[in-house]
Amino acid sequence: MKKRKASLSKILIHLALGGFCAFCLLPMLMVISISFTPESVIRVNGYSLIPSKLSLEAYKYIFLKPMQIVRAYGVTITTTVCGVAIGLWCTSTLAYAISRADYAYRNMTMRFVFFTMLFSGGLTATYMLVARGLHMKDTLFALILPSAMQGWYVLLMRGFFSSLPSSVIESAKIDGASELQTFTKVVLPISVPGMATVGLFLALGYWNDWYASLLYIDNPNLVSLQFLLYKTMSNIEFLKSIASQIAGLKIDVMSLPSLSARMAMCVVAAGPMLVAFVFLQKYFIKGITVGSIKG
Repeated sequence: MKKRKASLSKILIHLALGGFCAFCLLPMLMVISISFTPESVIRVNGYSLIPSKLSLEAYKYIFLKPMQIVRAYGVTITTTVCGVAIGLWCTSTLAYAISRADYAYRNMTMRFVFFTMLFSGGLTATYMLVARGLHMKDTLFALILPSAMQGWYVLLMRGFFSSLPSSVIESAKIDGASELQTFTKVVLPISVPGMATVGLFLALGYWNDWYASLLYIDNPNLVSLQFLLYKTMSNIEFLKSIASQIAGLKIDVMSLPSLSARMAMCVVAAGPMLVAFVFLQKYFIKGITVGSIKG
């Protein structure tokens, strides 16, 4: 009887979790469905999980100039990979230093990191520094370096490093390892969950960033994917506005894929990050819990 009750409870728990997962998947399926629905059908019937009519007009409009999408993908992938690599190195080195009890300026550095979470230099000062002071305007460095390190990520990694046993570091020193060797060959290999968590946050930030391209990039070949899709959506709205104001302009407003194009852009832009999260979710959960408990 006890085994039957246990198996029944497991079945009920699995059914409940399965239903919750299916409920969470509904918005994603809705986005995909709307992206394949004609604009005229959406305006008449509204949104539906199963489209009554399929159309590729939204994707055709987005891919009118496919090389632009390819270049924007290349820029976004480059900035994401380089930004994650630089950000992880800078974040982990600073976090490791302030996690060590024998670091003389530990409290002062902690206050400085925390201060950056409360106050910033402002948009004007940041733009002047990046564009004029560092001469990074119209370069990929403007998309990478300003977002490479953030205070909250440093504190998150600091909490993870603080949870590591000090005996591991002491044994490496006894074996004659330097500080750099201890950090790269001992600490980093056992800090994969924390590094994966911060790396995923950095990757999401770089992948979804469009504001940096708006501020610092004038060259159309260096814009990110998100900014290109944002500009595409703005062009659709602009065409709709002038078509209703200018008499005799031959533009079918109803045929412009405004609502479906938004969902199509979500599908185009979100794909790689969804795949990355699937592979990193186990490290993500462990890194978040360890950092929050021990930080």
